[in-house]
Amino acid sequence: MRSAPRRTERLGGEPASLFVDSGGWIALASVRDQHHSEADSLFRIAATLRLPLLTTNLVVAEVHRFLLHRAGIAIAARALDRLESSPRITLEFIRPEHHRGAREWLARLGDHPVSYTDAVSFAVMTARRCRTALSFDRHFQIAGFELWRSG
Repeated sequence: MRSAPRRTERLGGEPASLFVDSGGWIALASVRDQHHSEADSLFRIAATLRLPLLTTNLVVAEVHRFLLHRAGIAIAARALDRLESSPRITLEFIRPEHHRGAREWLARLGDHPVSYTDAVSFAVMTARRCRTALSFDRHFQIAGFELWRSG
C-alpha cells in the first residue's frame, strides 16, 4: 500500500498549489510510462483536494510535442483543449522576467544539466511562491523545491 504524498504549505498539510512539469502530464497521459500509476494517483488526490495546478507554456509545448509524435495530431490537440479549459490549471506564459530568472537558475545550477524549460519553471515557481512540483525530475529537488510524490 502506498503512503500519502508528502505535502507542505497549507494548514491541512497539502500544498497550496502544485506546479506540474511535463513529466507529470506525460506520465498521466501515457499508460506505458513507468510513472503512470503514480501520476494518476497524484492527479486524483490533487483533484479531490481541489489543488490549483500551475504550468507554463514551455511545459505545454513539451507535452504537445511528445503527444504529437507518440499519439498523433488529434490526441495532442485534445490535450491542449483540456489544459486550456480546466478551471484548476493556470497556464503561465513566460515573460522577460521569467527569462532573466531562468538564466540566473542556469548559472546557479551550472554543474547540473538543467534544461531551459526547467529553469523557467523554477523562475515561475519562485515568482508564484509555489514550492511543490508534481514531477519525476530530480532537478526540481536540486533547485530546492519539493517533489509531490507518493511513497
